Amino acid sequence: MTRYFVGLDLGQAADYTAISAIEVRPTPYPVQHEDRDPETRRLRTTETVVESIPLTHHVRHLERLPIGTPYPEQVARVKEIMARLPPGTDLIVDNTGVGRAVTDMLFLEGLTPVCITITGGDTMNRDGPYFRVPKRDIVGELAVSLQNKRLKIAAALPDAETLINELLAFKIKVNLKTAHDSYEAWREGDHDDLVLSVGLAVWAATWYYSQQTGDDIVVRDEPVSISPV
Repeated sequence: MTRYFVGLDLGQAADYTAISAIEVRPTPYPVQHEDRDPETRRLRTTETVVESIPLTHHVRHLERLPIGTPYPEQVARVKEIMARLPPGTDLIVDNTGVGRAVTDMLFLEGLTPVCITITGGDTMNRDGPYFRVPKRDIVGELAVSLQNKRLKIAAALPDAETLINELLAFKIKVNLKTAHDSYEAWREGDHDDLVLSVGLAVWAATWYYSQQTGDDIVVRDEPVSISPV
């Protein structure tokens, strides 16, 4: 079962706005449960259950909007991308700073963004579609996905090489065992917008699947093709 998440990192005057779409697939694997006699420890029954965690994140779309693109045009492009993705696709937006004005515009266009304010705290809080998420949680989920080789990037994507270079810098600057401690150093890079865009989507996917039984997950077998601007 597959679900799509779109990550949106909104740029300011000197930064790109980055958009990514990831296809998330729970990875089935068998888990064997044994029932043994408590006294003799002899095996009485064996049951094999197929689990669907951990997740594999397939990056299907990457895009940087030109620096200085007016916000209404950015919103229009996001709306176009969302229209090409399956129903139920989640839009995850960095609501920190300039993002607050843009998320209001997204709501007015009929979209339902999940608005993430990145904090320096220790606890995630939620109020409807508004989340306050510790930066270490976002970095940590991305680091785990990288470490376990569960972040897959489609080689044909025009910005794949840029994302890979950002990820290489991310891996160098972030200690995978203590990801949150190195977050500020990671964000000192010239451009890391694609990494944050993907990181938002990865965090949201992990949170979503931790809340679901899987009954209402959108099923789609083929990757989606999204046309460039």
